[in-house]
Amino acid sequence: MKIIEKEKFEKHNIFGMGEFNKNYAKYFIGNSFLNPLTEINKANIFLANITFEPGCRNNWHIHNATKGGGQILICTAGEGWYQEEGKEAISLKPGMVITIPTGIKHWHGAKKDSWFSHIAIEVSGENTSNEWCEPVSDEEYNKLS
Repeated sequence: MKIIEKEKFEKHNIFGMGEFNKNYAKYFIGNSFLNPLTEINKANIFLANITFEPGCRNNWHIHNATKGGGQILICTAGEGWYQEEGKEAISLKPGMVITIPTGIKHWHGAKKDSWFSHIAIEVSGENTSNEWCEPVSDEEYNKLS
């Protein structure tokens, strides 16, 4: 369900918006918010609820690892997009799960007319790192409907 009004969205965003994602803001077009659900170094896996304002998306990026790694997205509120390089974008709705293998260039974010949240799960692996690439252009993004 698309939700454009922030107050209405917050009622559906069951894991909470969290704080402005200032540490990664340079890798996003628009504003995103981060609510960690696990504490770093207290669990073998890191989970966070990421919220995107309407039109917000992250840059193309790659999750690298020599073994294991990758990312899992669990869509929880609003509507968004996920796209792998060279493939059509996938419309995201609550309840959908996206598994992103290591080495796949991709991006994800909100639709133009909806807030969007997903839980991001960083899959454990060896020598994991994120490689941030170019922004998703307005031209690319505005083709999506």
